[in-house]
Amino acid sequence: MEKLIHNQALALESGAILPKLEIAYCTFGELNAAKDNAVWICHALTANADASDWWEGLVGEGKLFDPAKHFIVCANMLGSCYGTTGATHINPETGEIFGRDFPLITLRDMVHSHQILQRHLGIEKIKLAIGGSMGGQQALEWAVMEPQLFENICLLATNARHSPWGIAFNEAQRMAIEADPTLLDGSPEAGRKGLETARAIAMLSYRNYLTFEETQAENSDEKKEDFRASSYQRHQGFKLWKRFDVLSYLTLSKAMDSHNVGRGRGGVEAALQRIQAKTLVIGIQSDVLFPVEEQVFLAKHIPGARLEIIDSLYGHDGFLIENEAIANLIRSLLKPKSEPYSHEIKVKETYLQGVRQYQKAALPGTESF
Repeated sequence: MEKLIHNQALALESGAILPKLEIAYCTFGELNAAKDNAVWICHALTANADASDWWEGLVGEGKLFDPAKHFIVCANMLGSCYGTTGATHINPETGEIFGRDFPLITLRDMVHSHQILQRHLGIEKIKLAIGGSMGGQQALEWAVMEPQLFENICLLATNARHSPWGIAFNEAQRMAIEADPTLLDGSPEAGRKGLETARAIAMLSYRNYLTFEETQAENSDEKKEDFRASSYQRHQGFKLWKRFDVLSYLTLSKAMDSHNVGRGRGGVEAALQRIQAKTLVIGIQSDVLFPVEEQVFLAKHIPGARLEIIDSLYGHDGFLIENEAIANLIRSLLKPKSEPYSHEIKVKETYLQGVRQYQKAALPGTESF
């Protein structure tokens, strides 16, 4: 892990100003003489800059993103607790930790911090920018902001603006955190129960009914308590509390809510039309948090974009798990393709029509998942 100290103020979209900026990042491999082998990985909500750790199926020697071939960069997002400036950092103007006083940040602010690092590293062209979920939101925002910088982008399980459904999930998690009376008491376990509960809520959106049925169902009909699903939820909450900061979680969930590439650009459709990179959009059929309709929308409005839907038991978390399927699709993206991308969209729309027909028959009154 490396760190860039940027001693200039960063003006945020909210109007607030960060007096200085620290950016934690990891690089793998080297930038070649032509400076055309850079792969920029944008991480999701609670991940860190070490993409070889949380995306080990794709990053590493002999894998899709191979340090022997690529200069791989992953920067910890602004507002996180893994090294980049956030609520856990000292405010140089007061000499005290920011805490709840850390300002509102947006996806655009995150991209501005990426741009600072990009220039520091001497990268003039990015061969591929890729991200899933909130990472995809960052990659998309950046591709709209600097269309000529990217040769290719890959957007996994993400959207053009965060949905009311996604915002509602985030708000429920924040309500759980804010209901914890220990949140600001300064103790070593401040906000623990709130964060654990927030993570349990989030898990319901990251997975789905079939995931829990397959992985957490009981082997006996006689149980009355101590269910596997209950233990799983508590375990996931505990794991996040052990590794993540509760105030950073509040900061980042609000930043995710702010995501809207159309803000100040004449609307979402007009913003997406700015993208010049060859684009692969990947949706996950069982994703209930970022449903495939959102990826269809992206592919319709990004010029020449290709859409692929992959099957996964694991819902939204499939973008972290289905490494082989994702790698095969990205290899295809990085090769010349003779078949027009628009044909792919039509194929997937036919698939989606079948999904909707099933939903209406099985769940009257529903139109989408």
